[in-house]
Amino acid sequence: MKPELSASYRSAEAVARKQARNFYYSFVVLPPDKRRAFCAVYAFMRYCDDVSDGEESIQTKRRLLEDWRSRLTEAYSDGPCQNSILPAFRESVRQYSIPAQYFHWIIDGAEMDLDTPQYETFDDLYKYCFHVASAVGFVCLQIFGFEDERAKKYAEQCGIAFQLTNILRDVKEDALMGRIYLPAEDLKKFDYSREDLQRGIVNDNFRSLMRFEADRAKNFYAQARDLLPLVEKTSKPALWAMMQIYERLLDRIVRRRFDVFQDRIRLTGLEKTSIALRALMMRYTGFGL
Repeated sequence: MKPELSASYRSAEAVARKQARNFYYSFVVLPPDKRRAFCAVYAFMRYCDDVSDGEESIQTKRRLLEDWRSRLTEAYSDGPCQNSILPAFRESVRQYSIPAQYFHWIIDGAEMDLDTPQYETFDDLYKYCFHVASAVGFVCLQIFGFEDERAKKYAEQCGIAFQLTNILRDVKEDALMGRIYLPAEDLKKFDYSREDLQRGIVNDNFRSLMRFEADRAKNFYAQARDLLPLVEKTSKPALWAMMQIYERLLDRIVRRRFDVFQDRIRLTGLEKTSIALRALMMRYTGFGL
């Protein structure tokens, strides 16, 4: 591997190790070539999140995302790469035949965060989740490897489940940024107002609302489990670990009776390490696959 490319992979891995708090525990159980590719594409996608969540003006964020879209086009061409992670990204998307459209969808999702502070219906929210999470699932699927086309639908559902979990966990942080992802129709259904949410009120109405959303996420997890048998054998432990981490996070939100306004709900590093170790055992023994 050329020094420039090796350095690019190291840069991408540093981003993943620092910022992929949940996903990185599944990256480490992949074979080395797939792990490198995951870090490379994660670093590209992470930049989109960092821009949309940053403190710059909306106009600056739009410009940064449009520039990143140009870098994406360059990465899919033979021209020079203008960012340290892009040589690794270019090699990874070529190695695993990842369509550029998936990354355009992800950038579209980041731009939606600049335009839409709240979604009226779940159908509207689903479109957002598709762009910021299901499209990520499609990218992962290309690296995991699959043959059955049904895997794409299950990857879409898995992305929705993960993103709904993130939304429930991050209600407080998102509200502080002026974003409310819980659909307006659902707030109305449970007689819980936008103002109640922004004040962090936890009452019976709020818990009923959150239980409704958690059950919706659980339904998507149930459908997404059919993805596991359809990915390449060497990738199954990593996918299993991803799903375990996110489902346990949702379970913890439920056990906390949906009080997401106090300490941030998360799995400990020890818990995630335990999941990763079990996944590693699956990889080397085949037990549980």
